[in-house]
Amino acid sequence: MSVNTQVRALPRRLGGLPLRAHLALGTVLLFVLAGLFGPLLAPFDAAVTSPVDRLLPPGSRLSDGAVAWLGTNQVGQDILAEVLAGMRTSLTVALVTVVVGGSAGLLLGLLAGYFGGWADGIISRIGDIQLAFPSLLLAILLAGVLGPSMVNVIIALAVTRWVIFARVVRGSALAVRDREFVDSARVMGASHGRILLTYILPSCLPPLLVAATVQVGLTMVAEASLSFLGLGVPASQASWGSTIAEGRDYLASAWWIAAAPGAALALVVVSIGILGDLLRDASDPMTEL
Repeated sequence: MSVNTQVRALPRRLGGLPLRAHLALGTVLLFVLAGLFGPLLAPFDAAVTSPVDRLLPPGSRLSDGAVAWLGTNQVGQDILAEVLAGMRTSLTVALVTVVVGGSAGLLLGLLAGYFGGWADGIISRIGDIQLAFPSLLLAILLAGVLGPSMVNVIIALAVTRWVIFARVVRGSALAVRDREFVDSARVMGASHGRILLTYILPSCLPPLLVAATVQVGLTMVAEASLSFLGLGVPASQASWGSTIAEGRDYLASAWWIAAAPGAALALVVVSIGILGDLLRDASDPMTEL
């Protein structure tokens, strides 16, 4: 089966996904929609404090008559509003990081896999050196140097992620560059750019899409980890990691402060992981869903 045929068959194979895939996709879409339309669902500003309503359990009624469905924290902020605002932060950081890191990895992986030689050697050795360091520790180092901000978090995480995409793309390019149809294109006088765009790139898209899906969830965990340590987004912006950090001192008396964002993060990451596994199976013509 040719590469283009595999790509065209992917939507048809995705149509036969099992129940767990629909549940995972529904969970992700629910959280995404909740994050986008959070102000309509919970008309509370996540940054507004209300000392009179501090440490209220889930389902309590606030002083203004509204209901705090997930309770309030130690300064009276609504946890539901914090979770929804944190979803927007995590989703923004994850998507932009994957786009930036994936684009850099795609370009470098194509150069290394197609041309080989010194380009492959330099890019591969840089990637090997970076992979020798744990990605989270490298992100902590970069975030600590750059300072807490959403842009700096994206830069730090993108630097740690490009090598993953580059290795995936490089492997796909190596597997295709010596195929008969690529050799025929060279004999016909096709330029390197045309060969890369027409023959090499389509073979790299399915594994790249799978890697990007998985990395979205892992990036959300990394962003939450940085925010938990105080190296992520500023304190003025809601983040699941910072909310969990605020609730760690109240686990015995106000467990919902840390439990709500922690459960939301775990549920979203697990759902994205399930989608990534099923997408990998759907992109493999030898695998039956």
